[in-house]
Amino acid sequence: MADLSQSTSDLSGFPVAPGDIHAAAETIRGAVVETPCSHSRTLSSICGCDIWLKFENLQFTSSFKERGALNRLTALTPEERARGVIAMSAGNHAQGVAYHAKRLGIPATIVMPIGTPMVKIENTRHHGAEVVVTGATLEEAAAFARSHGEARGMIFVHPYDDPLVIAGQGTIGLEMLEAVPDLDTLVVPIGGGGLISGIAIAAKSIKPSLRILGVEAWLYPSMYNAIHDGNLPVRGDTLAEGIAVKSPGKITTEIVRRLVDDIALVNEAELERAVATLISIEKTVVEGAGAAGLAALMSDPSRFAGQKVGLVLSGGNIDTRLIASVLTRELAREGRLTQLSLDIPDRPGQLAAVAALLAEAGANIIEVSHQRTFSDLPAKATLLQLVIETRDAAHLDEVMARLNASGLSARCT
Repeated sequence: MADLSQSTSDLSGFPVAPGDIHAAAETIRGAVVETPCSHSRTLSSICGCDIWLKFENLQFTSSFKERGALNRLTALTPEERARGVIAMSAGNHAQGVAYHAKRLGIPATIVMPIGTPMVKIENTRHHGAEVVVTGATLEEAAAFARSHGEARGMIFVHPYDDPLVIAGQGTIGLEMLEAVPDLDTLVVPIGGGGLISGIAIAAKSIKPSLRILGVEAWLYPSMYNAIHDGNLPVRGDTLAEGIAVKSPGKITTEIVRRLVDDIALVNEAELERAVATLISIEKTVVEGAGAAGLAALMSDPSRFAGQKVGLVLSGGNIDTRLIASVLTRELAREGRLTQLSLDIPDRPGQLAAVAALLAEAGANIIEVSHQRTFSDLPAKATLLQLVIETRDAAHLDEVMARLNASGLSARCT
């Protein structure tokens, strides 16, 4: 976690002022959901602080991006609306632009990088936009969008480095402090920086002492590098593709440099744990980027001890297959789902004996397979592979001890 010791609450000199954010709030009122900012008793108990969750995953397009997109689109002149808009996005900005462009009767084209989750692509098409999937990265998609748009006279709607977009995102800060005026810290995901920039300006204009913590994925520490002149590698597939940005905005970087107090980096296991925790405890579906704030808090709870902490659940667009993978991987980490391998004689009754031992130990068998051919065991033996369900890691240890005490050579694989 990086301490940005030079941060200040001086709001002068930015292209976005607190008044712009209040104006954006009026512009989007009634067309964007004023999402709940709710206290989580269970997460507060687990983490040792008072946690408030801002459910931006409950927007119509399941993301905060609607706010900035609508504020930007509303500012277009009639002539610009007729020319149409173009945007690049990994998914959430795409849906926000597409949805509100359709509402306002504005033609929209969205350029999305290869690898964008299919749910985001299909949802964007469903909102009536023309979708072009091209570019290995968001930056390559942006370059195509700019050239394609310029050739057709379209208006480019940037996902984060635009004062009107930043002002729209900042309305979240107004709503959170209206709901919970005595918050001590806000924890906000960082991709290009539009969300945290708008929130920081709004929040610090109301409560200058409020701490703002930004969160990035370890695989994409682009804002961290920009602020610290660092060179941490920026690459790879992350669960938090919504904040997988190689180059943050110029406007947003300056705002973050001056107003954001800290930047935390979270790894993939921490992101997965946070997604699974929100589903398990809050019964709410949040994508990797949206869970980044909770991931930072759970990875270092002592930093927030005793504080009132607001977390922005920025979006909930995640493939169902990926949710299933995240949940089962978390069960494995908790010792509740385990794959075992046992070497047993290849004769009748052996599987039944193993099953009986597991039943006595209180474990549930989920999957069973035998491997006789692709094994270095003797021809009269077989490799038995099981997936079992246990209550927790301690129960798994008990099960393993019972299997091995019975003479079976059991091992987790």
